[in-house]
Amino acid sequence: MSDRPSISIRQVERFAFRVEFGPAFESLLTDEPVPIGDGVGPSPEQVLIAAVSNCLCASFVFALGKFHQDGGGVSAQASGRLGRNAEGRLRLEGIDVAIALGAEAASMDRIDRVLEQFERFCTVSESVKAGIPVSVSVQDGVGTRLK
Repeated sequence: MSDRPSISIRQVERFAFRVEFGPAFESLLTDEPVPIGDGVGPSPEQVLIAAVSNCLCASFVFALGKFHQDGGGVSAQASGRLGRNAEGRLRLEGIDVAIALGAEAASMDRIDRVLEQFERFCTVSESVKAGIPVSVSVQDGVGTRLK
């Protein structure tokens, strides 16, 4: 993994965007849900929820391996809690991730160690929890920086 993960994004139509992850990966079509968009792809909120959940699951698998535990497969169900801020704007107020193992905890003698550490291995969820400063710039069609 690069120390500067990056993507490219381009508007396809209305609120639909094509997200490119580089030549080795398939692109992703995102869209806002109806009635704002056409709902032809996952929403940005769903992509963020997926990133958090995927990272947590991968961190769980990493921790299981570190402690030589067989989790029998890892899966998760996740959802976001939407609310409005003081200005009435929609915000993602929280993400709930329910991770499930295929194996019984009783078969894993070091599951307690896994549970106490795995979240700290997750780059995405730990970053989101702390808040992520976002730097934004804007340029026009001829390259003039507007912001």
